[in-house]
Amino acid sequence: MSREIAAEQATAAVAEHGEGPVWDASRGVLASVDMLRGDLLTVDLLRDGVEQAEVRRRHVGDVLAALRPRARGGWVVALERGFGLLDEPGARGEGPAGGGGARSLGELWQDETVRMNDGGCDPSGAFWCGSMAYDSTPGRGSLYRLAPDGSVATMLTGVTVSNGLCWTPDGARAYYVDSHTRRIDVLTVDLAAPAVTSREPFVEVEGGTPDGLTVDAEGGVWVALWGGSAVHRYTADGELDIVVLLPTTHPTACAFAGPELDELWITTSAMGAGVSDGRAGALYRCVPGVRGLEPLPYRG
Repeated sequence: MSREIAAEQATAAVAEHGEGPVWDASRGVLASVDMLRGDLLTVDLLRDGVEQAEVRRRHVGDVLAALRPRARGGWVVALERGFGLLDEPGARGEGPAGGGGARSLGELWQDETVRMNDGGCDPSGAFWCGSMAYDSTPGRGSLYRLAPDGSVATMLTGVTVSNGLCWTPDGARAYYVDSHTRRIDVLTVDLAAPAVTSREPFVEVEGGTPDGLTVDAEGGVWVALWGGSAVHRYTADGELDIVVLLPTTHPTACAFAGPELDELWITTSAMGAGVSDGRAGALYRCVPGVRGLEPLPYRG
């Protein structure tokens, strides 16, 4: 039987469409994106604590879909139609309205009706991100891999809303969400090729649409439920054992953060929420009793 936890609101409603949280231990910050405003949002967990923590905003581009820390400093980012690199905060301006755009690595397609959406890094240091049509037309998305040498490979095609992607603790497989399927899949990947060699269903998600996900140190899979006011944790055997409850309908993604990686932070969206109550678009937090994994960096 699953256990329920209530998440607490940790920030004001700061995002129109919050997404993609990730912990960066080198800076002591939790980063996330206000995707369609193109802004990087950071919370300094070492300085600010969690009581209505201050969110610092940095405009990056028209769309900032996802990001991960870069091993040599700064960030690798997914822009509207391709990948980019972003300097360290402060290199081009920082603060409540800090500037500093990303350096694009080139557009992967020209179709303005398709954009990047969500992703993560693999054990070899490559950054993966998937796409979707703005209107969620089925089958128009793909999953791309930016290698450390800057080359790009297409790993999956025919997806609809490419979403959460995170590797198992041993790095052997990855959990992946195409939200249109309403399930979490397991990918087996040959990183030397590189190629996805198999894709198998892991769990059918009920109670909402699966969105962003993360994996904890015990191999548990945490997935945000768009429209479901919750985050679910599934054991490595696919059993639902923890439900994190939120007071807003559209959680989008989750990540472990903090010096001990024991805090689960959750991004939310005000898009489609139907209310402006100061809750939708805020960051939420809970301490679930398990620890996360250090995020894999981009090594390019």
